[in-house]
Amino acid sequence: MVPSPLALLLALGAAATALAEPLRFVDCGSVDGSIQEVNVSPCPTQPCLLHKGTSYSINVTFASKIESQGSKAKVYGEMMRVDVPFPIPEPDGCKSGIQCPIKKGRSYSYLNKLPVKSEYPSIKLIVKWELVDDQDQMLFCWKIPVQITS
Repeated sequence: MVPSPLALLLALGAAATALAEPLRFVDCGSVDGSIQEVNVSPCPTQPCLLHKGTSYSINVTFASKIESQGSKAKVYGEMMRVDVPFPIPEPDGCKSGIQCPIKKGRSYSYLNKLPVKSEYPSIKLIVKWELVDDQDQMLFCWKIPVQITS
C-alpha cells in the first residue's frame, strides 16, 4: 500500500515538530527578562547529542522587563563548575532575531546558531547561554546538559 501525500505530509510535520520540542532548561539568573521557551534543533532528547562538525539552531522566546538599546550573547561550556567561553558566530542580539531597541513588556524570539567544531573533545558538559542588556544585566540565562560526540 502506498501512503497518501497527506499521510506523508502529516508524518513529516510530526517529525519536524518532534525535533523542535521545547527543552527542559535551568534558568540561571534571568533578571531583566523571563524565558518562555528554549528550543535547540535538532535535539529530540536530553541531554542533547551535539555532533562534531554540525551547527544547531537556537531559538529562545523571552519577555523583556526593561528597555535596552541592544543586547549581547555570551555562551559557555560549563565543566566542573568552571565556565569556558564558547565562541558563537553572531554575539549581537540585535542581529539575531531581536528588533532593537528592546521594549519593556514585549516578547522576543532570539535566534542563533551553535556550531560544534570538529576539534572539540567528546565530552559531557553543560551549555550556559546568556543574553545581556546595555547594563550587562541578564535578559536571560539558561543551561542544558549536552554531550559532544563524533
